[in-house]
Amino acid sequence: MTPESFEALYPFVAEWIGSTLIAHAEKARTVASCGFPRLPHFFDGTTLASAKVVVVERLPIPPLSLMGLPQFAEFERANFSGVTYLDTYFLKSAVARNETIHFHELIHIIQWRLLGAKDFLRVYADGLERFGYMMSPLEKMAYDAEAAFSAAGTFDAELLVSDALAKLRG
Repeated sequence: MTPESFEALYPFVAEWIGSTLIAHAEKARTVASCGFPRLPHFFDGTTLASAKVVVVERLPIPPLSLMGLPQFAEFERANFSGVTYLDTYFLKSAVARNETIHFHELIHIIQWRLLGAKDFLRVYADGLERFGYMMSPLEKMAYDAEAAFSAAGTFDAELLVSDALAKLRG
């Protein structure tokens, strides 16, 4: 995707995200209210109190193909467990109690916060297009952090994301 096409489509994607968050706002709850025992060892209390989760049967994925981005049709059809927009992530009900998936999506919330919406979407779209889902830089960062989370121990996940983004930016 060229920078010009991204700039032209960004307002439509941003509007879709905003409408989606408003439509699900009543079902959103804070991550802190989920009561997971390990997450507070990795994320600041403020993050857990401000990040929101919405449990759904079907994840809301933007209609990118209809927006003129047919190269993301595979992404639209993928069977993800969760998806994150700004400070809110959506999880399928089958995985709603899986602390590791919450951890993964919280990594994306930190990415959104540190990059800002426009740069997050720019980096995410570029990564999908150039490397595919699993090797896109923001997903790889989240999966690598998730693996470290699963391996036990504790670390500052927010600092890890900040450092990884600094390296990504060069």
